[in-house]
Amino acid sequence: MRSQTDMQLRRILTDVLGLKPGQADDFEADTGLFGHLPELDSMAVAGLLTEMEDRLDIVIEDDEVDGELLESFGNLLAFAEAKRKAA
Repeated sequence: MRSQTDMQLRRILTDVLGLKPGQADDFEADTGLFGHLPELDSMAVAGLLTEMEDRLDIVIEDDEVDGELLESFGNLLAFAEAKRKAA
């Protein structure tokens, strides 16, 4: 069973990146994001992070964003869940 944060993150990725309906539903923890999804380029990163802040009610500091964060869906989800718990 997926957490609320997991489901929201999948919707955010779908909306911001314009993914096909249901595409993000197939993402596993090791599904690559940056460098693997052509929709997630450097321009899309800012929009993705902004939407995450707005919809998940979190604050993402600049120094928290690195290549590892966007490497996989699992990394991004773990980050989002940790930020929500800390909020």
